[in-house]
Amino acid sequence: MRSHIQPGIWCALTAAALLGHAETIDRIAVAVGNRVITTSDIERQIRVSAFLSGTKPDLSPEARRKTAEAMIDQKLIRGELESSRYPEPPPAELDAAYTQFKEKYFKTDDEYRRALVEYGISEADAREQLQWQRTLAGFVSLRFRAAVQVNDQDVEDYFEKTVAPVARAAKPGGSVTLDEFRDQIRTKLTGDREDQQTNEWLAEARRRTAIVYHEEAFQ
Repeated sequence: MRSHIQPGIWCALTAAALLGHAETIDRIAVAVGNRVITTSDIERQIRVSAFLSGTKPDLSPEARRKTAEAMIDQKLIRGELESSRYPEPPPAELDAAYTQFKEKYFKTDDEYRRALVEYGISEADAREQLQWQRTLAGFVSLRFRAAVQVNDQDVEDYFEKTVAPVARAAKPGGSVTLDEFRDQIRTKLTGDREDQQTNEWLAEARRRTAIVYHEEAFQ
């Protein structure tokens, strides 16, 4: 990984350095090329993710580090989205998805509003995260699906080696056929290979980008 810092980030880093040991509300946690991730960005991401999944926010150093790594990937993908002009999810699609989320997890609007306050986030924060999830899914599909090939032999091999033994153990003496699982296997293999392609792309993008961690932000 290159150790030099791109010119666009010097102003932000210099301002942070000038603060010295002074008490600050926010600080840079990671510089990703000419973009930055702050400690408040990380905490907000943790709180929003917990809100959407219905879990308790984990603000431990380990969780903040893990979240920062995911946000680095997000910055890299956003850069690709901006330069290549990938389509954003339609607003109506996002509205429908967010309404479905609210109806699934909250009985009333008051309950929903109280949860936002409890998690310390805004509705805009939650909607932005949901939009990102859908944008990411679209990016992966458009960018990598064309390169993914899953043929009949791949499906048959996965069935015989992975699915059939488990299915037969669950149904002793019963009939287990490939046709019962063909579509599910093809979907899983396609998803797995898309994930592999995405991870390889991200690894290369990280190698091309100056990524600077400010370790004090993770203490």
